[in-house]
Amino acid sequence: MLAVAVLAAGKGTRMKSDLPKVLASLAGSTLVERVLSSCEHLEPERRLLIVGHQAERVASTLAAHGGLEFVLQQPQLGTGHAVQQLLEPLQDFEGQLLVLNGDVPLLRPETLGQLLELHRRSGAAVTLLSARLADPSGYGRVIAADDGIAAEDGAVSAIVEHRDCSEEQRRNNLTNAGIYCFDWPKLAAVLPLLATNNDQGELYLTDTVALLGSAMHLEVADPQEIIGINDRLQLAECEAVLQQRLRRHWMAAGVTFTDPLSCTLSEGTTFGRDVVVEPQCHFRGNNQIGSGCRIGPGSLIENSRLGESVEVLFSVLRDVEVEQGCVIGPYAQLRAGAHLGAGSRIGNFVEVKNSHLGAGVKANHLSYLGDADLGDGVNVGAGTITANYDGVRKHRTHIGAGSKTGANSTLVAPIRLGDKVTVAAGSTLTKDVPAGALAFGRARQVVKEGRS
Repeated sequence: MLAVAVLAAGKGTRMKSDLPKVLASLAGSTLVERVLSSCEHLEPERRLLIVGHQAERVASTLAAHGGLEFVLQQPQLGTGHAVQQLLEPLQDFEGQLLVLNGDVPLLRPETLGQLLELHRRSGAAVTLLSARLADPSGYGRVIAADDGIAAEDGAVSAIVEHRDCSEEQRRNNLTNAGIYCFDWPKLAAVLPLLATNNDQGELYLTDTVALLGSAMHLEVADPQEIIGINDRLQLAECEAVLQQRLRRHWMAAGVTFTDPLSCTLSEGTTFGRDVVVEPQCHFRGNNQIGSGCRIGPGSLIENSRLGESVEVLFSVLRDVEVEQGCVIGPYAQLRAGAHLGAGSRIGNFVEVKNSHLGAGVKANHLSYLGDADLGDGVNVGAGTITANYDGVRKHRTHIGAGSKTGANSTLVAPIRLGDKVTVAAGSTLTKDVPAGALAFGRARQVVKEGRS
């Protein structure tokens, strides 16, 4: 059996934020959500989050993650004290405990799988993750079982925090990543023995390594995985690492980024083959981008699905669905609930919101389509507006297939136009129009000569 405990009680003072550090965002997800997702494949029986600073806010943010158990650490007296809070909720647990940090978001699932496998195979009381760093300053050092400096063979005698290291120990660049897999009953037996005889006057979880007697370490292949976040600079560094991982993954899968460093992705975005992403394009949330699409330059796509061979230029798409062969932009905005049928064309300075457009609809410039249903082949003239709001409620506009609106038309909803209706330029319509009709509603032009 496996339980996972995530340490998420700290305030994160150096972040200079009103937000708890573990709720800071990285590529569209909070730090703690990334940590939780890294161990999902291990299918733990118990998942416990040790919270302290703004505990209620952390818990409410993660409310959608079913099965989480929240354990309060108050006050925060160190990592050992945090894990001591598990003694009661895990009093009858007999399996392994995987301890993760809520501010270490770049761990790969494969790495945690290897750590758990080594722990179960070795029979050690604890197995920890280690990394060799060019500059190990600030990190605890992993000490070999034979009291040498570096634990080369995997056996560990102790972990010494940087501030407590001797000069010789500080020359050791094998560092503790703060990720542990314990035999829980053995850990539970030594947790009450922790003492505060250290520079910080805290209870260190690292001190359990010497108390447990048998310890192993797994050296991570990529030291970037164990980067922790304490300030905004480190948050930006982690974002850069994650973005590089995502771009490399999709370029290997057949996506072209013409200027990779200028584009950002979310892990919830997927691409088909032969997609071209031009400079300054950004993807947020969960997106599906079909094969052969061309995105950008200068576009933002969030929580949207694009069919094959869609083109988007200098535009913003949020919470929309676009069928194959559509062309969007430049400077178009598609808002929540917009659905574009195959082959539609949305041009410059057109806004579409909560509307369903049939196949082949054209709205080439300067129009607002809100709460509207357009049939196949509708042509929307420049400056057409669906006036959907009466000051209290929103109403829908229906435009039948093959209809066309002239420039500067206003359709005051609720209103229904039949198939193949023509709306004269400059008209304001307030009543339904039957199929095949010509509709116009505008003031009579008056010209008075000789008045200049």
